[in-house]
Amino acid sequence: MGGSLVTDARERILILEDEKLLRMTLRKRLEDEGYRVFEAESGQAALDLIAEDEPDLLLLDYRLPDMTGIDVLRQVREMHLDTSAILLTAFSSITSAVEAMKLGAHDYLNKPVEFDELLATIAKALETTRLRREVRRHRNELVRQYGITNIVGRSKAIEQILIKIRKIADSAAATILIQGESGTGKDVVAKAIHYASSRADKPFMNITCTALTESLLESEMFGHERGAFTDAKTLKKGLLEVADGGTVFLDEIGDMGAQLQSKVLRFLEEKTFKRVGGSVDIRVDVRVIAATNRDLEKLARSGAFREDLYYRLNVVPIDLPALRERKEDIPDLVEHFLDAFNREFKKNTRRVTDEAMACLMRHDWPGNVRELRNVIERVMILEDHSEVDVTDLPEEIVQHSSPAEDEIDEASSSARPINAAALIQLPEEGVSLREVQYELVRQSLERTHGNQTKAAQLLRISRDTLRYKMKSFGLS
Repeated sequence: MGGSLVTDARERILILEDEKLLRMTLRKRLEDEGYRVFEAESGQAALDLIAEDEPDLLLLDYRLPDMTGIDVLRQVREMHLDTSAILLTAFSSITSAVEAMKLGAHDYLNKPVEFDELLATIAKALETTRLRREVRRHRNELVRQYGITNIVGRSKAIEQILIKIRKIADSAAATILIQGESGTGKDVVAKAIHYASSRADKPFMNITCTALTESLLESEMFGHERGAFTDAKTLKKGLLEVADGGTVFLDEIGDMGAQLQSKVLRFLEEKTFKRVGGSVDIRVDVRVIAATNRDLEKLARSGAFREDLYYRLNVVPIDLPALRERKEDIPDLVEHFLDAFNREFKKNTRRVTDEAMACLMRHDWPGNVRELRNVIERVMILEDHSEVDVTDLPEEIVQHSSPAEDEIDEASSSARPINAAALIQLPEEGVSLREVQYELVRQSLERTHGNQTKAAQLLRISRDTLRYKMKSFGLS
């Protein structure tokens, strides 16, 4: 019997055959074709080799001393491996052939096998293995990008949302409603649910209900038959049909028109729909995740949104808090975005200074997580420091942050605020606003002997704003 399936650039084939002469003959001929070939004479020996290192292809005899080739293939599938398999047998039957195909066998050949036919079948089976592995790599990358680990935070609110996402992902819930302000991450939660579920191998289709007119949105969702309207030159499948087995994300569903709302309700209740211009019911299995930044219950009470659709969507609700309501998550979010943009921009910004973090923590973030992400992205694009300081932050973030209480107390105990006219000595000729600001900052620092906290108190601005101005004017 052959040894371990050690990694090699050549494609690896494991022959499971109890007839020694046939096994050795196949091995010699396949090695002559450039393949790396390994042997096993029993099902258990083959499974031990497969567990040690996954081969690219299995050539399985049906009748073995300890089990059948079908039994081996069933256990291989339970390992969730991408290996293709070809079943070889002198005892063919329709039942065994069907069972092999259900387990994902690439083909089923009768002995004695014509070698040229076997080579052609092997080539196709190996291509299937390559495609399966590429799909798996792509799925793993999608899970890395959009999976549950991208929901960042340690607040109680986020902990509860993560628990709910895991429960929903593992459930048979067909409709989910995500509500929250713009920028809170509704799309992130929708993708996390999809990629944490058994539907992860199927499509995730996203459509924004505000982006299209109602007629175009209907065509996008349900598809249309050829000739259904003037520009319908060919049949087009809609997102619901394309996403069969997967997830459809209806973003901003609160803005959907009344006529389309009724069609969506019918689909949710019956799991069938007709293409625009069609007469045949099409049945699909999709999970529908709807999201809105509007108060859907209030809209339903006022008649602006169908009440029956609201209750149909609201089977499993998720309410996302605004970032200002979970500020304890900001440090984790900042670290997450720094890591992401370090990879994207090939930089090495390791941390945010305590003063800069305090400034970020004081901001109210009306744009929520999206606004924070954009701020960190802007800083990473424009700056090349190993750490982000308050002077690297956008001016609107610094200026909108009020000074910390301890800074005010410290400054007020040793400095009395005065107005700008008393502080600055301007020349008689006209000056620009920037020059006035420069002199105010310079003279306040001079008067307080460089104490930034006291200088900021004199100017009635936060110390962070003062430091931002100092950097802008080249003062140190």
